[in-house]
Amino acid sequence: MQPVDGLEVPEDALERLWLRGGFPDSFLASSDRASMRWRQDFIRTYLERDIPLFGPRIPAETLRRFWTMLAHHQSGLLNAAELARSLGVDGKTVASYLDLLVDLLLVRRLEPWHANVGKRLVKSPKVYVRDSGIAHALLGLGTTEQLLGHPIVGSSWEGFVIETLIASSPEGTAANFYRTAAGAEIDLLLTPPGEKPWAIEIKRSLTPKLEKGFYLACEDLQPQKRIVIYPVKSPSLFRTV
Repeated sequence: MQPVDGLEVPEDALERLWLRGGFPDSFLASSDRASMRWRQDFIRTYLERDIPLFGPRIPAETLRRFWTMLAHHQSGLLNAAELARSLGVDGKTVASYLDLLVDLLLVRRLEPWHANVGKRLVKSPKVYVRDSGIAHALLGLGTTEQLLGHPIVGSSWEGFVIETLIASSPEGTAANFYRTAAGAEIDLLLTPPGEKPWAIEIKRSLTPKLEKGFYLACEDLQPQKRIVIYPVKSPSLFRTV
């Protein structure tokens, strides 16, 4: 079965989808506890049985630690050296672990925008655990209350929205983020084939305030559309700015 995404569920189920993730057995479970149990079983089975079938002989506990570190750093810039130190391995090993999880569609590596705009651009990718429910299970967050009280809440919401938008974009749409050394930043740039990019800012607040960095980035790129997405209590999750 295909994962459920945020454009396929009614508004009153969106928070449950964010908490539990898009795997149907998790999303449709009879309770949060049953959903958490399914996700924990999925993680254990993937690490102990499925990944070894693809060839890599990586200790399950090591790969789980790495996966959990990525969940803790959800939406953060990749720092391979820091991850390597924490795991006690070298940078090449971290790169191979990350490549494996990306190839298995468990993690997304969101590349920075590289067009020549005459600015000093951040060159490191951002990294996300693609399914929000799996990220929450890795961190032991089984209820909405636990999630809302955790420091990851904003970055988790960002990753959830990014996955939803990429999944619903036309084929061939490029996905990037934009950040300069001077502080200009856009959470997500979607560039449909033959079009200029759409600048998308993602906020968890019900009364979002756009930062100066977003406006500076839009001056740099002159996007076709400027959109802010946040959890409003209406049929739409976004508005243009």
